Amino acid sequence: MIKVIIIEDEIPARNKLKRFISELKEPVEILAEIATVEEAVTFLKKSRVDLIFSDIELLDGNAFEIYNQVSISSPVIFTTAYDQYWMNAFESNGIEYLLKPFSLQRFQKAWDKFLVLKTSASEQNDVLIKLQQMLNSSQIEKKYKKRFTISSHQGIYFLNTEDITFFEAEEGIVFAFDAAGKKHLLSESTLKEIENQLSPSDFFRINRSEVVQKIHIERIERYNKNTLSIRIKGKQAHLITSQSNTSAFRKWIEE
Repeated sequence: MIKVIIIEDEIPARNKLKRFISELKEPVEILAEIATVEEAVTFLKKSRVDLIFSDIELLDGNAFEIYNQVSISSPVIFTTAYDQYWMNAFESNGIEYLLKPFSLQRFQKAWDKFLVLKTSASEQNDVLIKLQQMLNSSQIEKKYKKRFTISSHQGIYFLNTEDITFFEAEEGIVFAFDAAGKKHLLSESTLKEIENQLSPSDFFRINRSEVVQKIHIERIERYNKNTLSIRIKGKQAHLITSQSNTSAFRKWIEE
């Protein structure tokens, strides 16, 4: 019996995984269905599994926080809507990276790879090397958005990405701010949609509603025990990191 866990906060995505697992030829037992970083850390400190299916953006933070807190030997198949986490994925026992929405055929291919790795340690190393080569190639070819198109009553104008200090989501609407503090209404409706178009080395999501650009950060101060206060160029009020993102932000800002 192959023992697995599912780390996924979206119920439809979790149900889809369970359905695909039920169609496998091999006997599989789902030991747990987990929605948060905290739950996953607690479970993995006490239990061993053969395979982990893991989303990346969870209810209380980023899944890589789990693997920073718990040492695991189990391989991980990452399932996510974002392609910018390749490097982190394969540094966290990742063996496959399934971009949502993925098909049963694509899922089966990932599963077959797990079976190969499960039976042969030498083949595992070969596959990981090939995956790393794929990753390096993907990173080279990846092109990020250089400017955003803004529609206004006066017409259409363009805002260069390098001039954006931060993005902010407000009730289903996303705004970009420039160094003068001017607010620009974007056509994109979610921060997730925008994040996928930005370089992860330049932009970071500090909380659920704000994404900042590194070059426009003027000052960082401690806000309380687990959060930071960020001064952005052209913004009078400080931005505050969420508790779940503060640790990752500290690492990102020093890169």
